[in-house]
Amino acid sequence: MPMATESLHRPALHRRQALALLAGTAGLGACIWLPAEAATARARIASARLAAAWEVQGRYFIGLLSAATPTARPALKVHAALEVPSRAHSVCPLADGSVVAVARRPGDWLVRWHPAQATPQWHWQTTDHRYPDRTFNGHVLSGLAGTDGEYLYTTETDVETGASVVGVRHARSLEKLAEWPTHGIDAHELIWDLHSPGGPTLLVANGGVPTAPETGRSKRDLHRMDSSLVRLDATTGRLMGQWRLQDPRLSLRHLAWGPDGKTLGIALQAEHDAPAERRAAPVHARFDGQTLYASAAQPAAETRAAPPLQGYGGSIVTAPEGWAVSCTRAGCVAWFNLQGQLTTRMALSEVCALANAPPDAQSHTTLWAAGQSHSLRQNGEPLTEPPLRVAHEGKLQAARVDNHWVWAQGFE
Repeated sequence: MPMATESLHRPALHRRQALALLAGTAGLGACIWLPAEAATARARIASARLAAAWEVQGRYFIGLLSAATPTARPALKVHAALEVPSRAHSVCPLADGSVVAVARRPGDWLVRWHPAQATPQWHWQTTDHRYPDRTFNGHVLSGLAGTDGEYLYTTETDVETGASVVGVRHARSLEKLAEWPTHGIDAHELIWDLHSPGGPTLLVANGGVPTAPETGRSKRDLHRMDSSLVRLDATTGRLMGQWRLQDPRLSLRHLAWGPDGKTLGIALQAEHDAPAERRAAPVHARFDGQTLYASAAQPAAETRAAPPLQGYGGSIVTAPEGWAVSCTRAGCVAWFNLQGQLTTRMALSEVCALANAPPDAQSHTTLWAAGQSHSLRQNGEPLTEPPLRVAHEGKLQAARVDNHWVWAQGFE
């Protein structure tokens, strides 16, 4: 149910208030420093900004986190924050400096907020009278700049039928203008494909996990799972292709283009009944435009230093050699190359949110990873040896970044 009118117009927290409320959030920003880090990278950390969602003491926020002036122990601070009624899942910075966030599934709210303005713009599913009984599935995508940037695209579920749709919304009013079927259930992340013959298309990951409307996120009848990747015409929503993995118990969740710009990386979440099968399942898949491949599972001979990835990929971003996948249950970030081979990993307890900063003058990308009690930053070339972790100072006061965050340099 919608919250009271006063709650719908809850003002953004001023920077001083936000910092006071989230005292201890600096612990989220303890970072990795590599020995060969360049001065340009140090300059970038001073102005780094990430759009994020987080929770502290049972309250939920979206906002911008900014990096402190470079020191031996750099930390993230709250630049601006907005309290939201429930857990957010993804955040999407827009070209005008505003941020759009959506509730995690099954969600009922969408908000557009400019940190420089006091009043956020809320939209509740109950107000979509032409499209009743829908819930948000946690992800929103902005329209392409210079073409249809006035639109937003949200993944949603029809509560009555269980079928998923892409909601096409006006970016300013948040009103739904149309919806397109995703030809599956449990639709999750969606991404633009700019290399499609004939023009851009939308790729959507149908997670395929059946749930009951009355129980929200509770899974049921997993033997009926039907996860798929679909391609939709960006103008009409027409189905242009659908692909499935051989293993029906692998749920396709999150999407990121590889460094070649043509191979799509997909973070997987295993739903096998047997715990051993689930632990050993792959967390990564690739799509080359024609075929969907599950990357190899972990090596059979696991060691204490390299435990199984637990069949759970929380998020995925582009990396210089391929992709980085956050393996939340295994407590590490895993790197995969363009051939789908696991190349290295980095420990971080309950890591989920990942973000990439644009390349610096040396073409180095910076990976930001948020974990349970602190975050890591990795600069430069792919890791060749375990880096030295810098522990956070002070007590972390129950603040933690949620599933996703996004690089938002230049946002005020």
